[in-house]
Amino acid sequence: MEQLDQITATLALTMGVAWASGINLYATLLMLGLLSNMGHLTLPPDLTVLADPLVIIAAGFMYAVEFFADKVPGVDTGWDGLHTFVRIPAGAALAAGAVGELGPAVEVAAAIVGGSMAAGSHALKAGSRVMINTSPEPVSNWTASIGEDLLVIGGLWTALNYPGWFLLGLVLFIILLIWLLPKIWRGIKGVAAYLKRLFSRQPQPPLPPEEPPALPRK
Repeated sequence: MEQLDQITATLALTMGVAWASGINLYATLLMLGLLSNMGHLTLPPDLTVLADPLVIIAAGFMYAVEFFADKVPGVDTGWDGLHTFVRIPAGAALAAGAVGELGPAVEVAAAIVGGSMAAGSHALKAGSRVMINTSPEPVSNWTASIGEDLLVIGGLWTALNYPGWFLLGLVLFIILLIWLLPKIWRGIKGVAAYLKRLFSRQPQPPLPPEEPPALPRK
């Protein structure tokens, strides 16, 4: 039973850091580093570097930058686009680090699955932001951004304290992801097509001035 609990805890941490990285990498790094630094969490050997004060400061600074960039319509989509090349590899690396002591084969497998998990959560976040940005008001962006931060913090806390419940929630998330991503993709293509039509319209030439009506001959 104890061995099963250990496997569940390791699996929850591995998938939890990958899933959370796809949504907000810097909040993930900051939370893990702070919890470990304060003695509330024992990180696997390959992830103990996250507790280094320098890493915590860097993660905190980047989290502050993302906190504001993520709440500006349009800027958040550009930020998500750039972080496609950051969140997914980082999620794979964190997943691999969570099981590094179990052997190279397990580490590679965790990196593959973790990278896919980070890619899925990142795609859902970035795609939903594109759809939210079709609304001109900024309140929906702020609500989504704050909700994502709370989701990451709550999800990691659950993964660390209630790994079984987290894994159950992760299964439900994957089902939701499979259902939502095609709909979001169709919505993004619709937005792209609309913008293409909008910017490709040629300006209409001005109408010629109307000639005054001819006077009747006497």
